[in-house]
Amino acid sequence: MTGAVRFPPTIWADTAAPRAIAPAATGTIETDVAIIGAGFTGLSAAIEARRRGHHVTLLEGKAVGWGASGRNNGQVIPVLTAAEPDDWIHRYGEAGKRVVKLIGNSANILFDLVREFDIQAEAEQTGWLQPAHSPGRVALLQRRVEAWQRHGFPAELRDNQQTADLLGSALWHGSMLNPTGGHVNPLALARGMAKVAEELGVIIHESSPVSRFQRQGAEWVLHTDGAMIKARALIMATNAYTGDLEPQLAPRIARSLIPVLGWQMATEPVDDALRQNILPGRQAVSDTRGDLRFFRYDARNRLITGAAVLGRYNVPDRVKRKAARNLAEAYPSLGERKMTHVWSGYLGMNWDRFPRVHQLGPDGWAWVACNGRGVAFSVAMGRDIARAVTGVDTRELAMPATEPKPFPVHGLLRQVAPTYLAWLKRKDLREPKVQPVKK
Repeated sequence: MTGAVRFPPTIWADTAAPRAIAPAATGTIETDVAIIGAGFTGLSAAIEARRRGHHVTLLEGKAVGWGASGRNNGQVIPVLTAAEPDDWIHRYGEAGKRVVKLIGNSANILFDLVREFDIQAEAEQTGWLQPAHSPGRVALLQRRVEAWQRHGFPAELRDNQQTADLLGSALWHGSMLNPTGGHVNPLALARGMAKVAEELGVIIHESSPVSRFQRQGAEWVLHTDGAMIKARALIMATNAYTGDLEPQLAPRIARSLIPVLGWQMATEPVDDALRQNILPGRQAVSDTRGDLRFFRYDARNRLITGAAVLGRYNVPDRVKRKAARNLAEAYPSLGERKMTHVWSGYLGMNWDRFPRVHQLGPDGWAWVACNGRGVAFSVAMGRDIARAVTGVDTRELAMPATEPKPFPVHGLLRQVAPTYLAWLKRKDLREPKVQPVKK
């Protein structure tokens, strides 16, 4: 617990440097840029806007890193789930090319920020590995590697033996390695970014949920229980939690994505003798399954992993057992490892798995739908949106804006979304049809 805000029982809450909760917003506040949400997007935007000479006020409903930014697995992945580089260009043309560049550079953007400000976030830029769980997925990875290489990024295809050497397991068939990826303690990163922002002069108010905002004349006006904030520019950085604390904050955007509960966990530390043969290079790993298998080490040599199960009965125990079995299948020497921490949080998903950028009005922006790959992309996108509201022509940025498209019967879809896992598991059993590159 930090101040009056209770954090979920994550390994990150137990290990990140503590942070005192900033005072809630009160009275009338005037600022150049108002930002809603102190996760990676909001913090990155705050740092960039302040570095560009603008007064910035950052409003957080709970505490820095309380939402998805402080609850995720900490994998820094410079690709998105299903929106391949050529698909971006096919959909958005020149703007799509800029998005591809931003995605491909996203891990370096994050790690460069950590290095520049010496943020203590247990950052390891050891690479990200995507192993193929079936022979047919190797062809999919080959196409993916070729696409990223064509756009100038260092993706590499590894064969069976090279993959087994990297993983210390022969369970998978070939892999894609991106050496710019890696992993961080995500809550430590969020708190470290908040410290940087405050040292630069950003004003942060926590325990200050914004209930509504509107454009009035030449400014944005935001309301909390205790304050009214007037700003020239507005950035909404709430993603999967957009409708969680304040349902009427931005209902059309909130209903345009489905918050899906993701489960993460941490094992007991792995001893040195085992670690020599289990993921010796300490890469972040997430494979090609829809029912994803993912894991990596933290700074204390715990394996950070997770799982998903159908239904709502006894979920924490069931995901814990499933994740332990998955690790034991890949690494029999581990056995079914004891999990010391199990936690959950929302990630924002949509059906085509393309993130969306929305223009709220003049100098007002939001983006949503990380689809489980938000760590690197959030930091990169926050920087880009900050540039958009501080004078950079949006035609130079990776911001193909679209109108929100709310899901019909959104509440029902939220209820049935967990059954999506059953479809993914069936899909995992079929070999993919690798489509030709779109011209």
